[in-house]
Amino acid sequence: MPKKSLNRILIKLSGESLMGKNKYGIELNTVNRIASDLLSLRKLNIQICIVIGGGNIFRGLAASANGMDRANADYMGMLATVMNSLALQNSLEKLNIETRVMSAFPIQSICETYIRRRAIRHMDKSRIVICAAGTGNPFFSTDTASALRAAELECNEIYKATQVDGIYNKDPKKNKNAKRFRLISYNEYLSKNLKVLDSAAVSIARDNNIPIKIFSILQKNCFKNVYNNKHKYSLIDNV
Repeated sequence: MPKKSLNRILIKLSGESLMGKNKYGIELNTVNRIASDLLSLRKLNIQICIVIGGGNIFRGLAASANGMDRANADYMGMLATVMNSLALQNSLEKLNIETRVMSAFPIQSICETYIRRRAIRHMDKSRIVICAAGTGNPFFSTDTASALRAAELECNEIYKATQVDGIYNKDPKKNKNAKRFRLISYNEYLSKNLKVLDSAAVSIARDNNIPIKIFSILQKNCFKNVYNNKHKYSLIDNV
């Protein structure tokens, strides 16, 4: 197994986290706030790569359920992640943070094509790398893409920023008695069939010994505070 960096983190952002209070699309004030929070983490000399979902614009799985060809629907979802990536890049560069969007399939007129060694080189030069278009293949979620990128880019942790403050045994928005897991093993997570992350993503993280922290993106400086253990989160790890 390759030696992992001691200061490289992959952050998984849902597309919904960019919506703000809207029902769909990109809310620029929200994107600017996320960029500012990422700057706080970057100031700790942390190398950062990011994977963004596309659910705020288009959900391939939902479109497939309504009759669209699954592969075509997933490709449309991948293009949505590129749009989100460019929006976040714009906000980060307004804060004078060098950022590179790298797509899993070629879109050379607007961003770089993902190449592992080039992505690592960008991070070594203190640039934030945003990995767009998932894995570049249909039938794989951006959760799976985030675990795959974390493994090949030798990240030592995965941060999954969501709308809730961790992993629960039930939907906390619907069940007041839902129990939050502070720490759960990879195997227990998989055996309970929990839905915060895809089972494929957790399996990849387990096989490469990459801990996953799940937390709410709604609080200010959430990334920095999770890194400093000052923010509530759930941890998936070997127990």
